[in-house]
Amino acid sequence: MKLTHLYATELGQLVTPVTPKPPVSTRLQLVNTELASELQLPQRWWQDNMLGEALDDPAFLLCRQAVAQKYGGHQFGHWNPMLGDGRGLLLGEVEDRAGQHVDLHLKGAGPTPYSRHADGRAVLRSTLREYIGSEALHHLGIPSSRSVCLFSSAETVYREQPETAAMMIRSAPSHLRFGHFEYYYHHQQDDALKQLFEHTFIHHFPEVLNTANPHLALLRTIVLRTARMIALWQAYGFVHGVMNTDNMSIHGITFDYGPYAFLDNFESDAVFNHTDQQGRYAFDQQPGVGLWNLHALAQAFSPYCTQKELTHTLGLYEPTFMQQYQQTMLQRLGLGEPDEAGMGILNRWLTMLSDQQRDYTRLFRRLSLTDITEPTPALRDQFIDRVAFDQWWQDYQQLRTSTGDPAAQQLMMQTHNPAVIARTHHLQYVIDRANQDDFDPARQLLAALQSPFDTRWDDSRWAQPPLDATSVSLSCSS
Repeated sequence: MKLTHLYATELGQLVTPVTPKPPVSTRLQLVNTELASELQLPQRWWQDNMLGEALDDPAFLLCRQAVAQKYGGHQFGHWNPMLGDGRGLLLGEVEDRAGQHVDLHLKGAGPTPYSRHADGRAVLRSTLREYIGSEALHHLGIPSSRSVCLFSSAETVYREQPETAAMMIRSAPSHLRFGHFEYYYHHQQDDALKQLFEHTFIHHFPEVLNTANPHLALLRTIVLRTARMIALWQAYGFVHGVMNTDNMSIHGITFDYGPYAFLDNFESDAVFNHTDQQGRYAFDQQPGVGLWNLHALAQAFSPYCTQKELTHTLGLYEPTFMQQYQQTMLQRLGLGEPDEAGMGILNRWLTMLSDQQRDYTRLFRRLSLTDITEPTPALRDQFIDRVAFDQWWQDYQQLRTSTGDPAAQQLMMQTHNPAVIARTHHLQYVIDRANQDDFDPARQLLAALQSPFDTRWDDSRWAQPPLDATSVSLSCSS
């Protein structure tokens, strides 16, 4: 394993060294062995709780140069400069098998200068949700941070109620957020902002150095990646829940999992974060919030780009989002390139799901398993308004059969419509069991989520929607 500390050494003035302080009786519970192998991490770490004990030793390789990063962010639309890694530590970067540097980031290892008087701990509930949720999105093809390992502990911490402390190590291309650039721009720390950009160019986006304006090229890349990521969120019914700019990655990956959820019944305005009283981060608001956040980030690029350049670059967001969203959604319906006929079929399908409160993932999946030649498919019984379905089905049949090979279409549908997603009620079940020191259900759910399109899961418990699909309210606290 090759461990470096490029961020900590090149940008030393932007970080604070912090020695990890794991909760008591830390024990390794989950290991992402495939990812650990890709990152070339030592196998001995996963044996006999070696890593869990080693992280309590300041002299251990991963603890020697651990740092907390400083940044700010717009939280629910309001600027907050008092942010930073409050319960997370950048341990360093490792080189994966492809020769790319990847961050290792430890969450829940005690207070930092940015903890804002909190204990710096993460609870088992939120840690397990992030571990599972990030892997679920990755295997759906949605860019995300990845989970390396998870630790339980015997320590009790207090949130809305007493909970068990836990830790996890996650990986990402970097942990640079929109809020990093915002902070140094708004505080007029020009030299620090310049160094941050140079570090970003050299280590994460070296291709932009060959352009006439590397800053503009970087912003363009961030805009396009963010648009495509959020389009995939919308296509698969994922609600992030707290899209503050400090939770937005410059790599266009899903980042900082809090009160996230996948839709059960299709509700376009679904809100799951109980602190989001105004619905700022509702499902149907996410595309607009993504653009708002990019406008906030773009201010940090204004010393290097003209207003016309910034406006043009930000203008790429909407067409990129629409192209990715329409393409993915029509693939889920077994249709070809976006056109008026296909979009009409899609919109009518979504209207039926919404009006009749049908399960979003399950109905798409059942559609992908339905023979297009059937005049009256069993799928019809899933709808209350059979007349609306029959009219839609006839038009859908006609469009499908006129635009391609039905067998190829169905195969495409089955590779774009998952049988399993990280549903909230399944997550709660594995959390409840983990709180009883039983992590087998978590491993079983992870196994299903790692191959979400496999037909072997269609009749499994992990494919089942909740008995009561009313919206749930989730806590941000961790």
